[in-house]
Amino acid sequence: MGKRPIIRQRGRSPKFKAHGFKFKAPSKHIPVSEETRTAKVIDIIHCPGHSAPLVKLRFEDKTVAHVVAPENLCVGASIQYGTEISSDSGSTAPLGSLPEGTLIYNIELSPGDGGKLVRSSGGSARIIMKTPEGVVVQLPSKKRKTIDPRCRASIGVVAGGGRLEKPMLKAGKRFHAHRARSKLYPRVSGVSMNAVDHPFGGGSSHHKGKPTQTARRAPRGRKVGKIAPRRTGRRKGK
Repeated sequence: MGKRPIIRQRGRSPKFKAHGFKFKAPSKHIPVSEETRTAKVIDIIHCPGHSAPLVKLRFEDKTVAHVVAPENLCVGASIQYGTEISSDSGSTAPLGSLPEGTLIYNIELSPGDGGKLVRSSGGSARIIMKTPEGVVVQLPSKKRKTIDPRCRASIGVVAGGGRLEKPMLKAGKRFHAHRARSKLYPRVSGVSMNAVDHPFGGGSSHHKGKPTQTARRAPRGRKVGKIAPRRTGRRKGK
């Protein structure tokens, strides 16, 4: 029977907890509406469950919603939801109604899903062009993705872009930062672990007792390293 690597023990080990109580509110776009709606920013919330702050909105009909906060947005400002909106930071509209070159964030992958892409602090995408197949968006990874023009996105850049600029001078700081998000730190190689923690563990320190290639039909817990690789070794010149 195969062993579970440490990173896969999240479901059974008390070290990895789901910190659901840290999420102050779900952050997503409001349901799709035909009319243009205006909301007022009544608060900016620090949510430990998100890397970016959240904005608490109150609409004209007194409904309240939470969305990812953009840069240059303050309490008392107004944002709009709809097709014909202003170009203010935080306003949301379908991709088909936004001009090319616009910086956007919190992009939907399917109309009405609330936003899936570009939600982390400091992130932004750009509308490159509009084609019959859809709207081409350049993501922060420089990858271009074609999205349905009915999908909505917010104008601007996600707030909190300088979050990673402050260095972590002590290992304990990074340990607690990872623990808050249920991540394992420090991460070491499999051959440095004990035999009970990883299939590559045990033996004499970094001595590899097993090959790094794993069969496709290997048991669960043994699938580490290169799984059913097409080729191995150095690529020889032609």
